[in-house]
Amino acid sequence: MKIALLSFEYPTETGFGGIGTYTWHQARGLVKLGHDVHVLAGALAPTQLRLHEHDGVKIYRFRSEGVLMRQFERLDRWKLWWTKNRFQNAVSMYLGLQKLRRKHQYDIIEMPECGAEGALINHLTKANTIIKFHSPSKFIMPFYDVQKKDISFCSITEQLGIRGAQSYSSCSQFLAKEVREKLGVRSPIQVIPNGIDVELFDAAKQVNFRKKFSLPQDKVTIFFSGRMEPRKGIHLCKEIAASILERYDVAFVFVGQDLFNYMSDTLLPSLKTKNLKGSVHYLGKLDMTEIHSCLCQADIFLLPSLWENCPYSCLEAMAAGRAIVSCDQGGMPELIQNGKNGLVAQTGDANSFVACLERLIEDQPFREQLGQAARKSIEQSYTDVHIASLSTAFYQESLGKDRWKIIDA
Repeated sequence: MKIALLSFEYPTETGFGGIGTYTWHQARGLVKLGHDVHVLAGALAPTQLRLHEHDGVKIYRFRSEGVLMRQFERLDRWKLWWTKNRFQNAVSMYLGLQKLRRKHQYDIIEMPECGAEGALINHLTKANTIIKFHSPSKFIMPFYDVQKKDISFCSITEQLGIRGAQSYSSCSQFLAKEVREKLGVRSPIQVIPNGIDVELFDAAKQVNFRKKFSLPQDKVTIFFSGRMEPRKGIHLCKEIAASILERYDVAFVFVGQDLFNYMSDTLLPSLKTKNLKGSVHYLGKLDMTEIHSCLCQADIFLLPSLWENCPYSCLEAMAAGRAIVSCDQGGMPELIQNGKNGLVAQTGDANSFVACLERLIEDQPFREQLGQAARKSIEQSYTDVHIASLSTAFYQESLGKDRWKIIDA
């Protein structure tokens, strides 16, 4: 099949989060199965359609420019930042896809709902399109300091793209249910979790990240990876880290972009005032390979998020064979079974996370048992090739609906 994956987010230039990571792994998984995969991704500055190829994936970058795009910049005056992004992305994806389709005929075009890639495409283009649900703005924007009208306009723009698609899939049962109940999507939603390339983590074990970043070589290490923002539960880490480090000689390691200066202004200054037995380390934003190395040599992965679907931070920790302490919210119970391949704490309850961490710090055999079980879960159910094969079957089923038997060139 000839498949187009549309995603503004895509490493490395626009590799901001889980949607870009999903597209990265999905594209490579599909290529391993023999498909011809093209990715249409965004860019940080206006650019003509430009191509480069990596691991068999053809990656096109495009960002439109002109009067209309400049008009959208005015939305900054009313603090409609997310809405501006969706408008600009919708236009760029539509124009970029039009350019690609002059040379290529795609059997299937898949895009996320979050980003509004399909707001124009799914109404102005005759094509077999699939929306993959990841994190609708209506669900996640309330966790950020944004205006209600930005949430409303952004949600409407995304829903415009959702309504025009031919088929739908979701990364978790949880999100499929939320979309049906809160976004009013009545069409069937196929649940296909995210996939991951486990071989990347086997290679990452060769790098000594503790030595590279001058971390303690012989201490139990608790690792947090993600954007330092409320939705990821970073505010809970102030209490969690203080409680653990005051009583245990372990190392807390934080990795991720400090968008709102929480680490520099709150968490790190707060810990400096306490009498700690252990240590805390903030490594900033690292690239994908460095994060994989960190995970492979950490002991415990901490995921205290307030809202999650099928997060790559958890899948990566599982692929690295780490013991995981996860929240019990959203799609997490579909990935982590308490006491079997990880521990599950009560979402938003710092004391619950502390209790789980204490158990893992004090019981190395149990910690290792959970890590091995987590890796086995990935090998059995979440490899990139397995998920790509499930997706291929869904793509073929979607083509059988015959919305458009011939894709216009």
